[in-house]
Amino acid sequence: MKPKGVFIAGTDTGIGKTHAACSLLHALRAANLRATGMKPVASGCEATPDGLRNADALALIAASDPRPEHYEDCNPFAFAEPVSPHIAAAETEQEVTLPPIEDAYDRIALMRGNAIVVEGVGGWLAPISDSLRANAIPRQLQLPVILVVGLKLGCLNHAQLTARAIHADGCELLGWIGNRIDPDMLRPKENLVTLNRALGVPCLGVIAHGVAPVSAAASLREAADAVGSLGP
Repeated sequence: MKPKGVFIAGTDTGIGKTHAACSLLHALRAANLRATGMKPVASGCEATPDGLRNADALALIAASDPRPEHYEDCNPFAFAEPVSPHIAAAETEQEVTLPPIEDAYDRIALMRGNAIVVEGVGGWLAPISDSLRANAIPRQLQLPVILVVGLKLGCLNHAQLTARAIHADGCELLGWIGNRIDPDMLRPKENLVTLNRALGVPCLGVIAHGVAPVSAAASLREAADAVGSLGP
């Protein structure tokens, strides 16, 4: 039986997708599910003796159980320059394509875990090649989506636009996670109420500012339940 899978999208880059994905992995494990993280495309990687390594992908691996046997199964496309992946790939005469991503996902699926958490790159329409956007990944893997909303000024517009795009692309939006990236945001409660009304899907948790993923897991129990209730 294939594990349950979910795609973690974000309203933008730098809004805490990795933090939310790692927190969800810990929440799933706290619910006695074996869960593995994946970051199919990543730029801004560091050169190591073992090859290019991305900090976000390494964080996902560290939060996983079981962990991928090979780094490339978590992060099949890794680029050094911290720019949009389609630009970074072109600089090295590479191209992001979907078959290697699907192959890596299938290898993780064979590890007998219960869930796979796939983190996107940038926002929903971030280019990953000249012909592909980040939304191609959940569509190819047929994954439902959890949207991470970075709670800051402007998030109401960004969240609604992204939710509309997810629906327009025919993907299932399971719910959303709020991430308090701006501790000084004015009227956070009122913004959460507005987001709940506007997005029309459940809030699956709100992550407090500065809380480590293992501790933030407790606030994502509803997200873990939503993933756990998915069909195989």
